[in-house]
Amino acid sequence: MAEERTGGAAGEIILHHYDTSPFSEKVRLLLGLKGLAWRSVVTPNIMPKPELTPLTGGYRRAPVMQIGADIYCDSQVILAEIEARAPGPRAASGGAWALNLWADRLFFGVTVPVIFGELGDAVDPAFVADREKLSGRPFDVAAMKAAGEPMRQQWRAQAAWIDDALEGRDFLDGDAPGLSDISAYMNVWFLAGAVPKTARELMTGLERLQAWAGRVQAIGHGDRREMSGAEALEVARAATPAAPPAHDVHDPLGAAPGDPVVVSADDYGRDPIDGRLVAATPQRIVIARDASPLGRLHVHFPRAGYVARRADPGPEGD
Repeated sequence: MAEERTGGAAGEIILHHYDTSPFSEKVRLLLGLKGLAWRSVVTPNIMPKPELTPLTGGYRRAPVMQIGADIYCDSQVILAEIEARAPGPRAASGGAWALNLWADRLFFGVTVPVIFGELGDAVDPAFVADREKLSGRPFDVAAMKAAGEPMRQQWRAQAAWIDDALEGRDFLDGDAPGLSDISAYMNVWFLAGAVPKTARELMTGLERLQAWAGRVQAIGHGDRREMSGAEALEVARAATPAAPPAHDVHDPLGAAPGDPVVVSADDYGRDPIDGRLVAATPQRIVIARDASPLGRLHVHFPRAGYVARRADPGPEGD
């Protein structure tokens, strides 16, 4: 059934994503856990993304969250912002963020070769070319096929950690679901959606894990309503950024608000995003960009997994 499509207001959560994106699934589940309404802008899974990159300054990974003229890049900072705006029911604690990074890096790192070692020959060449540009290295199907069996073993070993942690409890943090569950579930969801037979084989005997996956899936995605990319751009154009977090004067970057900075991911998709520093905190860096014809935007990145550096202000200091 087609989703309702209407224009949006500046304070609404707008998620730029695509339905098979595993990192987007984490965000969709947290929105469901919080019982939130949100606008869905389905973005292509390969470049070009003409209705996304004007908002981000070139950042192209999914998901991206938009609230008015504030743009949140990477699921880590998106999840943190949702938690801050909707603190009940509480979903995240310090340890959950560490587990989230494990799911993003280590567990995801074995999930990808298991999937594409099996499906690689059938992957659209345009997708292959896009991912090679994104990662800066070959999308080597032969290597992923060769790694498939060892990675299957590692995938089951990490899945068994989840199964073991669920002894005597319904969710990883206890009686109620939270960020730990959403993060750990991402790779189970991704594998099961892409290669369901392999997923069933690798989860055979992990009964607690299987039952838990069903409970996490049942959280749902909240109240999703579709929006066009053009409508989202208009929301940004009509809005002004919200008040930023307080700047940490002790931040090791050593930059002050207003200084030119460049931010990029430290793993893949390292497109440098430049702007003027708005605020740096231990968990987040916010930069301002003047994105004609959209006006001033604040673009938010997490600190873990990203590198920020001070930029040359240029010959005229601007």
